[in-house]
Amino acid sequence: MYANYGYTHRHHHTHEHSHARHDLTSLIDINGLRFSGIFPQGRRPSIRTLRTWTQERRIPHHRLGHFVYYDLSEVAAHIRTKLIVPPRN
Repeated sequence: MYANYGYTHRHHHTHEHSHARHDLTSLIDINGLRFSGIFPQGRRPSIRTLRTWTQERRIPHHRLGHFVYYDLSEVAAHIRTKLIVPPRN
């Protein structure tokens, strides 16, 4: 398929469908995710919170090199069904 040229390619899979190919035009960056409208108005998580959730693998994401992208439909489905955010004290 592709020549390796001595590079080791690591895949960071975050969910069971990660082996499926995604249309690169459907992926958005962290700012696009934040302002996409999937979060309620006034309850939008900060960039820092989204980065933390990504690092902790609490939301699905895709790495292309050192860049991180999100599939909006995957994230929306995930936050509706699986993401649990503890209440603020």
